[in-house]
Amino acid sequence: MAVETSVTSTDDVIDCIRPAVRERSEYVVDSPPDIEVKLNQNESPFDLPDDLKAELQEEVEDIEWNRYPNEQPTRLREALAEREGVSPESIIVANGSNELTYTFGLAFLDPGTPMVLPRPLFSLYKKVARLQDATLTEVPPRDDLRFDTKGLVTAVQKTGARLTVLATPNNPTGRALRLSETERIAAASPGVVVVDEAYVEFNSEASAVELMDEHPNVMVLRTMSKAFGLAGARIGYLVAQPPVVRELMKARLPFMVDRLTERTALALLRRGGLVEERVRQLQVSITEVVEALKTMDGVEVVPTQANFVIFTTPMAADPLQDSLIDRGVLVRNMGGYPELEGYLRVNAGTRAENKAFLAALEKTLYSSVSDGDA
Repeated sequence: MAVETSVTSTDDVIDCIRPAVRERSEYVVDSPPDIEVKLNQNESPFDLPDDLKAELQEEVEDIEWNRYPNEQPTRLREALAEREGVSPESIIVANGSNELTYTFGLAFLDPGTPMVLPRPLFSLYKKVARLQDATLTEVPPRDDLRFDTKGLVTAVQKTGARLTVLATPNNPTGRALRLSETERIAAASPGVVVVDEAYVEFNSEASAVELMDEHPNVMVLRTMSKAFGLAGARIGYLVAQPPVVRELMKARLPFMVDRLTERTALALLRRGGLVEERVRQLQVSITEVVEALKTMDGVEVVPTQANFVIFTTPMAADPLQDSLIDRGVLVRNMGGYPELEGYLRVNAGTRAENKAFLAALEKTLYSSVSDGDA
């Protein structure tokens, strides 16, 4: 007969939480107060235009706030399907692409399920693997920080991976896979290959959506947080074969996209020219930052095909980041990735923000050198 014991402390409650959860850490991005130049999260520096905000204020008056939204926002789903050249049944719209990342874990990963990830990769994918107790195989990058395509092909074949995740362009490196490389991995994989294209608008390479007809195991993940500048609205979406979409919907929570968010996304999609112009501006912006970094003594820059760039300097990353914060500029320290110890990441900002970052970096590096010589 089972012996019943009562819960007598908070520690007893915590003991009820799965070890796979307790062993993880929270996803927290440090954001010191009073930062004037925030370039650490790959956000767009452009807010919605005032006239579009005014249009959305009028939309608010028409929304029935007492009614649940549809489980899938029908009009937005149709608009995104038209944009991608697929049927609406091939689209899942979500509360940010991160929500879909957790859906993948629920749908594909049992304890011990083989999963393959390249390194380095956005940390949330590894977290999901660990939360689900999947058997994770990580493939180190090449010396130039590109994904090791041959190594990934070998890994998916050897492990029989049920789920493999790629990202192109990749966060955190900015490096992109050629479409032929993605196809090689998809063709070799006995399971699903998720291609995270969060930064696809900045990339000249074709989208993996083109592979889906021949390789139905390919699923493409997108976000409206970056090029569209809707990080605060939380819109992500998946493109996959309709039968796969129907099954994945069974693993999702309902009502994840609210009525105002849907209308905001639709309003921005109607202004395709605005998004295209902002992408062009950000491409110019990051190019200017990269070229300026290359002129600084001792600074090494990794080529990028995204709206951000990673770099190293003669100064250690921790004190350099702290010094930039003291000068009102926030960038990301990439030391949490073993391959990127010593690297900082900065995203494209406005011209004024870029100028402030570069000036703060020069002052920090040159004053550090001068202090060292004194």
